[in-house]
Amino acid sequence: MAGVTRSAWWQEAWVQAMNRLAARRAARAEPAAGFVSQPEPRTIGLFARGKQLVAGNFLFAGHLVEAPGIGIWDITRPSPTFEAELQGFAWLDDLAAVGDPVSRKRAQDWTFDWINRYGKGQGMGWSPDLTGRRLIRWINHAILLLTGQDRQRALAYYHSLSQQTLFLSRRWQAASPGLPRFEALTGLIYAGLALIGMENHVDPAAAALARECEREVDAQGGIPTRNPEELLEVFTLLTWAAQALSDAGRIVPAAHLAAIARIAPTLRALRHADGGLARFHGGGRGLEGRLDHALANSGVKPAPHPGPAMGFIRLSGGRSSVIIDATSPPQGLAGASAHASTLAFELTSGRRPVVVNCGSGAPFGADWHRASRATQSHSTLAVDGYSSSRFARDGREVLVDLAGITVLDPTGTEDGPHLLAGHDGWRGTHGLTHLRDLTLSHDGRHLNGVDMLTADTASDRARLGTLLGRQKDGIGFSLRFHLHPDTDAALDMGGTAVSIALRSGEIWVFRHDGQAKLTLEPSVYLEKGRLMPRATKQILLTANLRDFEGRIGWTLAKAQDTPLAIRDLDREDAASRP
Repeated sequence: MAGVTRSAWWQEAWVQAMNRLAARRAARAEPAAGFVSQPEPRTIGLFARGKQLVAGNFLFAGHLVEAPGIGIWDITRPSPTFEAELQGFAWLDDLAAVGDPVSRKRAQDWTFDWINRYGKGQGMGWSPDLTGRRLIRWINHAILLLTGQDRQRALAYYHSLSQQTLFLSRRWQAASPGLPRFEALTGLIYAGLALIGMENHVDPAAAALARECEREVDAQGGIPTRNPEELLEVFTLLTWAAQALSDAGRIVPAAHLAAIARIAPTLRALRHADGGLARFHGGGRGLEGRLDHALANSGVKPAPHPGPAMGFIRLSGGRSSVIIDATSPPQGLAGASAHASTLAFELTSGRRPVVVNCGSGAPFGADWHRASRATQSHSTLAVDGYSSSRFARDGREVLVDLAGITVLDPTGTEDGPHLLAGHDGWRGTHGLTHLRDLTLSHDGRHLNGVDMLTADTASDRARLGTLLGRQKDGIGFSLRFHLHPDTDAALDMGGTAVSIALRSGEIWVFRHDGQAKLTLEPSVYLEKGRLMPRATKQILLTANLRDFEGRIGWTLAKAQDTPLAIRDLDREDAASRP
């Protein structure tokens, strides 16, 4: 293990050294004299976050630094991920969303301060992905950055743009496959099209981006990480690059357009009824409006997805959507943030999430990151002490013994869309297979579920029988339904049910068949852009398996007196909350 760690450290150090060398060499090149044409901003920022930045509240990567009156490059950076978010300059979108003289001055001062401090190749910002992200923002917000500036500053701006473009042309291949390389190549295309004298970089970058589309976007429109929010970021970059190429009168490669066409229906299948993405494998709901904006810009007409979308199954009826993780977690390099969430689901009613997964703990530190990946952090069944896919025993933060799908049968029935699925995540440890049967009514008012643990084969029964012989009380297992923090849940009907009130006025009622003990327990909701996890609740059913099969039936249903269509206009903007 120590040898692997040392080797990885040397490799990373070598890459950073080569990046710094390439940045210094690029600084010697003749700078561009200006823009070919006035760039049109495509990135979307958040007004509330922009106001926070102007006030000196720097919230990045789960850390808040309060430093009124202090420049962004003078603050103490509490983590490498915090530093990376600063160096990528996505915060320029937020300052541009405010757009007043004060925010414009912040944007200008902080950008030109970056040039003075880091423009010769210093700092961690000289990586291909961060450089691509930064170039896109600098070009998008050129008017904001250059308004009122003298000739010396304008020349410094163009010189830095040229340097970063040349750096990318030489170092984009050093970016990791996937989102980092998409960012690097899109930034190179943007800059090559926008800057005078840089057009020779466009065709090679466009061809490379097309090859990445073929390699990284599968036939079903998915990516190896199975992270819905990351898929949205890739899709957004591809639509930006395609628009930029088209606006310049250039042909967009066929593989590029085909990837956009494959991804669009997948993203629509991963979008809940409220417009947010399903939260699996390190991904969040996505920035407000980003998904709709990207889909609209893609030009791909809505069409039903022909099957599982990146391994997820969507059930929809009325105003409700259910999205289920219906395949194994990603593995290898793509599985760095993979969750043991096989057969977990999320339920949204109208504009209100009801049942959720805890989300990604990465912004809150290593312990939260690891805990959030466990099966117990998802709305599904778990055998006590065991996730359905488990971490490597040698200390590596990767999932091994991956749960494999044994049954997958999505069908339409008279009662509504239906899914029967199973996985073998506990076959090796207990001889057990988990089966989950879900039916959502056509009107979206009822979700009926049955969860089963079974020992199917003779060898499975032998393994399970040995364990049962050692544990007289049987094998404990639990069924969890994590609730969104905006719900108000309480035990009802003498402790046999749970009433869940939504802010829209809807009431949902959870019941079960009496084969388990029902309690309402604390839980957390891990949300990007917040300082701390949000407290919430989870419905918990606990039972003991004493035979070769255990079964729990349950229902989630709207109260009959809840109107079909409720005006739900009072929705808080998540980005405006601390």
